[in-house]
Order: sequence, then structure tokens, then C-alpha cells
Amino acid sequence: MEEQKTPIWQKTQYANLIRYVPSGTLYARIRIQGKLIRKSLETDLISVAKLRLGDLEKAERQAVEGKVSVADGRMTGGQAMEILKERVGGDASLKPRTKEYYQQRIAALTKSWPDFRDLELRRITKSDCLNWAARVGAKSSPTAFNHTISILRKIIEIGVEGGARYDNPARFIKRASERPKKLELPDFGQFRKFVDEIEHSGSGFSRPCAALVQFLAFGGFRKLEASQITWADCDLAKCKIIVRGDPVTGTKNREIREVPMIPDMVELLGRLRLEQPDANPTDPVMLVRECQKAMDRAAQRLGISRITHHDLRHLFATRCIESGVDVPTVSRWLGHKDGGALAMKTYGHLRNEHSQAMAQKVKF
Repeated sequence: MEEQKTPIWQKTQYANLIRYVPSGTLYARIRIQGKLIRKSLETDLISVAKLRLGDLEKAERQAVEGKVSVADGRMTGGQAMEILKERVGGDASLKPRTKEYYQQRIAALTKSWPDFRDLELRRITKSDCLNWAARVGAKSSPTAFNHTISILRKIIEIGVEGGARYDNPARFIKRASERPKKLELPDFGQFRKFVDEIEHSGSGFSRPCAALVQFLAFGGFRKLEASQITWADCDLAKCKIIVRGDPVTGTKNREIREVPMIPDMVELLGRLRLEQPDANPTDPVMLVRECQKAMDRAAQRLGISRITHHDLRHLFATRCIESGVDVPTVSRWLGHKDGGALAMKTYGHLRNEHSQAMAQKVKF
């Protein structure tokens, strides 16, 4: 008598949901326009699988419908957008923040061109694209405008790939000239007054906001990185700070780095530790995540240029270079992975000025 084989697929009490017996993993099994689709939902929990099943079924139906529309030459801007979103979401090489920015630019395109989603791609003309660019270019920053152009081109290119049209009319839109922001950073005296103005503004968060301003300026951290630094990351004995970034996305370049403490940072952390004697090692050093409003008010009262969180990162790099630290080292402290190329582009003029100042000290 032959031994009866155990089936490898098992039905569940829910339609279109089956279990792969050897691993216990749940799969979606759906039929769309005659095509049977079976895909892993990457979980063995029914509750999670039910949620993912609905999203998967929606995505698969949109994809199939999009292909049908392309076959008829009727792909719309909205259908191409959804395909781009799916590609971006599934691209493992893109960082989470990059994917988020894609979504922001797609939303900006939809808002600035309300009819785009319903337009058939084959009917979009060069004039349509140029007229849109004229409207949006006058209201957007050069960087935002250029990124939105890139999104528009990618969306229409999806239609070209699928045969909905033969060319990409968005190629006629000229990119805006992006001029680097002129750094207007406070000098030593202005910075001290700036911090003092924030600290004594009378708000309940005055001191934490002032501490964050100094923390960013003394360490060159990004705002998100600073918010995730805990007391366990601060080694006062070895005078170094470990920058881990967000626990999910990590630092911007997905690498943990060490930043040495300058004397001002040692003094700041020593004072904060005395003010927070009951803080646990896992508690964040900073009590606030951002303080832009406080900085705006202080700059306005002092009559100096507006300062952003990222400007404080620039201030750190500027002070380091002016103090004689070489650009590759500063670049490493900032977390750049290009060996100093970006830092040279941004702060190269400071190195030249420093070199000239040092040359004046050379005598025979």
C-alpha cells in the first residue's frame, strides 16, 4: 500500500489565503482576469496576512488593468504614477527617506497639475508640459522644481516603455539653475548671543532648545541623528559620541560613526548630565527634537540672518576648518562617504582662506 503524501498547500478559512505547509508561510492565491497569481505574504500570522492580502490584491489588479490600458494605448497619468510608486516602494537600493521624498514630489506634481492623473499619456503635448513648468517654476525653489521635473519624466517614460506613446514631451522642460545657498553663519560673538537669547526667551522649553542648538553646532549632527543620541552613546571618558541615527533607517548613509567631542561639547554634556542626574543610559540626551521657531525668534530679535538646524551643521564644519582641521577629517566627522568631495565643494573656500592666513606666518 502506497504511503499517502501530505499536501504542501493548505486552505484557510479565508478566501484567497492559503498556507505553505513546510514553512507555515501564508500566501495569496488570487485570479485576476483569468490569470492565477500566487505570492508570499511573508508571514505565518493570519491577522497580518489578511491585511497584506488586501493591499496585494489591489496592487495586482491595478497592475493588470494598467497593462490592459497600455495595450489599448490608453494609459493615464494616474496609472503610470501608481506603477512608479510600486517600483520605488520595491526598490531595495533606495533609502526610506529617498522613497518618502519621491512620494512628496509625486504629491507636488498632482497638486500643481490636478488634471494629470486623468489625462491619457498619449494626449499630453509639449505645450502642456511647458505650460505646467511655467506655472510651477515661478512658485517653487529650483531644487524642488527640478526634482518634480524628474518625477514627471519618469512617469511619462513608463508610458513610453509600455507603448502608450512614442516620445517623452517632458524632455523639453529646462531645469532651473540651482545656486548653492550662500552661507551666512554667525561669528563667535553672535553665536553666544544667539544661544543666550534662546535660553532666556521665557518659554518652558527655552533651556532644552538652547542645548539643542549647541549640541548641533558642537557636533555637526543632522537633526534626526541628534534626536536619537542617548547617554549611552556619549563616552565622556574617551571624549567621543557614537552616532547611530534612527533605529529603523539608521544614519543617512546607513553607517554608524564616531564623532570626537570638542572642548565645548565636553562642557555642554557635563552640565546637562548634572541637570539630568536621574537620566537612564537609554534616555536621549536632547529633551527636544527641533527648535526652529525658537531660533527664528532669536535671529529676528538680534537682527541676524535666519539660522536653520542644518546651518548649525555647516557652522560646525566651518569652525573645524578655520581651526586647522583638514577637510577629509571634517568630512568623516560629518558622515560623508565621498572622501571629502562634497565638503570640498561646500567649504573649499574656507580652506583656501585658511591657507593664505597660514602662509603669512611663514618667514625666512
